[in-house]
Amino acid sequence: MFIRQETAADHKAVYEVVKTAFATAEHSDGNEQNLVNALRNSAAFLPELSLVAVVGSKIVGHILYTKVDIGGTTALALAPLSVLPRFQQQGIGKALMQAGHDIARELGFSYSVVLGSPDYYPKAGYTPADRFGIVPPFDVPDGHYMALKLNPHAPPCQGTVKYDPAFD
Repeated sequence: MFIRQETAADHKAVYEVVKTAFATAEHSDGNEQNLVNALRNSAAFLPELSLVAVVGSKIVGHILYTKVDIGGTTALALAPLSVLPRFQQQGIGKALMQAGHDIARELGFSYSVVLGSPDYYPKAGYTPADRFGIVPPFDVPDGHYMALKLNPHAPPCQGTVKYDPAFD
């Protein structure tokens, strides 16, 4: 398996990976693949942070980080993370997150937020966002909205997260 930046030629395969990965997800609105398409056309999109995991010549996973505002600080939102079901629980999602975090640090980002499983994302270092004073703009079950401080020397980041309109 290797991880690389997504290209325009990957869009159709990524659409299918996201759709398939979320088809059996416990929490899904069934629209995640369309969100990826909308975010690619948004001001929040960072091509360097749209990554694919490839096994052989097949795309088996995808991760996307886009810009958000948290109390006047530009940060990142991880959404979505997708791995084909038969490739799950093999470390691909964690490898995609690690690659994304490394690139995000290189680009100068200090924080990332995610809405997801409190059993999964802490494995990559995410903790409840309220510990930072970061608040989601919508109701979320306790523990499901998390943040990661990418730069240990970054100043505090607090406030309500403002997502790109593509998330609406």
